[in-house]
Amino acid sequence: MSDQVTIIPIQKIGEDQRGSTHIFDTDRTGEFIIAYRNKGSLSGRHYHKGRSANKNPEKIIIMQGVATINWIDTRTGEKGVEKAIAPAMVQIQPFVWHEVVAEEDMVVFELNALADGQGDTFQLEQ
Repeated sequence: MSDQVTIIPIQKIGEDQRGSTHIFDTDRTGEFIIAYRNKGSLSGRHYHKGRSANKNPEKIIIMQGVATINWIDTRTGEKGVEKAIAPAMVQIQPFVWHEVVAEEDMVVFELNALADGQGDTFQLEQ
C-alpha cells in the first residue's frame, strides 16, 4: 500500500441470511455519483490537483466487484498498482494519475459530484 493510493476495507457490522451490512464514515455532503462499470472497462485515466475539496483526496467506494487501480505520481514519476476488493474505499491523493480497471462487473460510489471535477481534472501529456 502506498501513500498516494490507499485502500481501506469497509467495516462489516453484521451478516445474516439476507446478506451483510457494512458502515463507513465521511465528512462529505452533497451530491454523489453511483457508477455501474462492466468487466474490462477503464475509468479515470486522469488526475486532480486538489482544487476541489472533494477531490483532495478523491474518495470512491467499490461497493461490488474487484478493481485494479494503476497510478502514477505526476510529480515524482513513481508508479504503482493497488487492488480493491468490495467493499473498500479507495483514496487517491492530488497529482496522482489513476485508472480504475474493472476486473469484474462493479458498482462504484463516488464521494463527489460531477461538478467537483470541473476545472480540477487533468490528463497526462501524450
